[in-house]
Amino acid sequence: MWQQLTRALQNGNIRGIARSISLVENEAGGYEQFMKSLPGSTTPVIGITGPPGAGKSTIADGFIELLVKQHKKVAVLCIDPSSPFNAGAILGDRIRMSAWYNHPDVFIRSLATRGALGGLNPKIIEITDILKACPFDTIIVETVGVGQSEIEIAGLADLTVVVLVPEAGDEIQTMKAGLMEVADIFVVNKADRPGADLFVHNLNAMLGPAYSHRKAAIPVIKTIASQHTGIEELVDTVSGLLKTSNDNEKKNLLLAEKAWHLIQHKRMRDINKQQLVTAIKNKLAAGNFNLYQFIDTL
Repeated sequence: MWQQLTRALQNGNIRGIARSISLVENEAGGYEQFMKSLPGSTTPVIGITGPPGAGKSTIADGFIELLVKQHKKVAVLCIDPSSPFNAGAILGDRIRMSAWYNHPDVFIRSLATRGALGGLNPKIIEITDILKACPFDTIIVETVGVGQSEIEIAGLADLTVVVLVPEAGDEIQTMKAGLMEVADIFVVNKADRPGADLFVHNLNAMLGPAYSHRKAAIPVIKTIASQHTGIEELVDTVSGLLKTSNDNEKKNLLLAEKAWHLIQHKRMRDINKQQLVTAIKNKLAAGNFNLYQFIDTL
């Protein structure tokens, strides 16, 4: 089965890709060996993140359109909040990309966070590597945009686009330690709104002294994604950065971050949350419960 799926990936077979992702998500028998057999790849992974309502899906839609016009094949992973009832993805934002679902050069997969603390799907690294084994020219990962997902996307993507809106002006000072640190490109979307130019000015002013250690200034691009304004500049900027980036240190850190997450997941595999609840309940009933002593027993 897995050998057939490997061939399906290399041939770009959509059903084979979708089946591979599902089997790996559900940790079907032999999936680890399957992951080990995948060939190396340099397909760029572009992360799009930012606060809810910033227009990430609309920007991704415009991104797809321009890449398809350039005769490129695109894969898109959309990380959505999990429903609290069935752990499935809440797919409302994906309606904006509906035009591409049946396009032969575009593969779109919505993934639920499944309770992952950082806001990314727990199998996102493996799923991305599956797509890298396929004949796609670009892989886009759009995050849910809450919690630590903005930070975690930097450990997954070769280049991270952070989408903001002018109304974020009051929040910008709180972003230094998180969102601001991961951006390779800033996009100020909905730039036709009042205060957009002032927001861009303040963002550039903040980036100057805070990021003087970087070799090049971080681009700030204004877009009106609903009208496709600025999307071409964004795509050109992304392409230019991918071509000129020779940051081996970043690549090393990227791979180390991926390895750390995979090792963490593997070591935690035999820890069952419901069993923890039962064990803690029994310990509490016995009295004199100490959390750190309890952890040591594991």
